[in-house]
Amino acid sequence: MNSPRTVLFAILGVVIVLLGSSSFFTVQQTQVAIIFQFGNPRDVISSPGLSFKVPFIQNVEFFDSRILDLDPPGQDMVLVDQRRINVDSFARYKIVDPLKFYQSVKSEVRFRDTFGNILNGAVRDRVGRANLQNLLGDQRASMMKDITEVVRRRAPEFGIELVEVRIGRTDLTEQVLQSTYNRMRSDRVAEAAQARGLGQESKSRIEAEADRERTVIIAEAEKELQVLLGTGEAESRKILNAAQGKDPEFYSFFRAMEAYRGALGAGTTMVLSPDSEFFKYFDRLPAGAR
Repeated sequence: MNSPRTVLFAILGVVIVLLGSSSFFTVQQTQVAIIFQFGNPRDVISSPGLSFKVPFIQNVEFFDSRILDLDPPGQDMVLVDQRRINVDSFARYKIVDPLKFYQSVKSEVRFRDTFGNILNGAVRDRVGRANLQNLLGDQRASMMKDITEVVRRRAPEFGIELVEVRIGRTDLTEQVLQSTYNRMRSDRVAEAAQARGLGQESKSRIEAEADRERTVIIAEAEKELQVLLGTGEAESRKILNAAQGKDPEFYSFFRAMEAYRGALGAGTTMVLSPDSEFFKYFDRLPAGAR
């Protein structure tokens, strides 16, 4: 059987272990700790390592000392150009005064709700005074600077340091998107109609220019043709006149051949007197050649 002394030592050992486990706690490198006594803060432990607290009287709460994200729900708002958009903003912060942080919001869950409303309010106030072109254009950086300054002024109240504020996404609502798409489609249709009109105008101008050039070319060609025909006719007359002076009989024969060529053809029927002057050269042909 175990002696009473052995049992007593065992009980004391258990009590010592319990007291030891309740008296010491470890602060990680990414944490800061606040020691509370009966609900009142007594000390802030910011150095990592093993620390001591009074068991059963004091308790410890830990807070993250790293840079943390705050991502409140997105919000709908109306811009000055009456376009309704959904804005999703976020912030990064760091707890630099854990005691002030605890006294102001008690927990990170409550902080996210409270400071998230402050962030959304600053975004709504600044973005609501802009239009969509400003929000998506060059003025976006200036707007973010204004929002950051407003939110940063509130940061010391919560014992935090604001690292940055960003607008993550800016979306048009479904109604505005449909309206925008319809307007864009109408603009494209108008541009297409304008392009077709300009194309038809260019086509008509080119065709008119081509017709004008065609008319000029044909007129120039006909003019040149008439000049060549006149020149050829004059040269022909000159040669014939020279031939007439040298050989009147040959000239008469040549003129008769030209007359025959112009008057006689396939299927030509002529009724003339056999002794007609027109056929005088036919009478001179041999009998087998007529």
